[in-house]
Amino acid sequence: MYMASARRSLLAIATGVILTAASIVMAQEPPRVVPQPRPAAPTAPIADAAIPAAPDAASQAAPVAPSATVAATTAAPSGPQVGPVTGFPIPRYVSLKASEANARRGPSRSHRIDWVFLRRNMPVMVVAEHGHWRRIIDRDGAGGWVHYTMLSGVRTVIVEADMLPIMTRPDPGTMVRAQAERDVIAEVKQCRAGWCEIEAGGYRGWVDAAGLWGVGPGETIE
Repeated sequence: MYMASARRSLLAIATGVILTAASIVMAQEPPRVVPQPRPAAPTAPIADAAIPAAPDAASQAAPVAPSATVAATTAAPSGPQVGPVTGFPIPRYVSLKASEANARRGPSRSHRIDWVFLRRNMPVMVVAEHGHWRRIIDRDGAGGWVHYTMLSGVRTVIVEADMLPIMTRPDPGTMVRAQAERDVIAEVKQCRAGWCEIEAGGYRGWVDAAGLWGVGPGETIE
């Protein structure tokens, strides 16, 4: 009787030790972590005609402050003006001679590159001059200072209308030779009375100047 009672006590003690050891092992087991998907980094949109320049060692430096003359030429014109370097009207339209042109923050190579223009013959507007540098903007207002050798006096335009009719004469009642799609770059031959003669894709004819960017309102080109 006494021996049976002692065996039951020893069994209970052994069971308790086993349960306690199991509890310690379970308590020390680290919790499971469910992996969570990492969100993809957003990508910045790229502009059609100009893209932001990639940062480099030069772009990390603080831009050099332009001189008083540069500050004066970059101010928005209040009326008809002429460039202090060329004597040509400011603003005026020109075109890009190169297939790649760097637009800088100031009129020197020490200034960082803000934009890179990638469309040859694209029309741009000159809004300021300083030495060998011209400050230009595109139809979206993006731009900066480029060296004058990157520009050409050849007049071009960008078609801004959908399927712009190219007519045989500057008259809406004449025959349509072709249609120019939006964003097509065309060379300007002449403009008068709200019409421009352009050449693009092997076709030459007259279009409504209101459907173009690169000519001034009522501008005459001969």
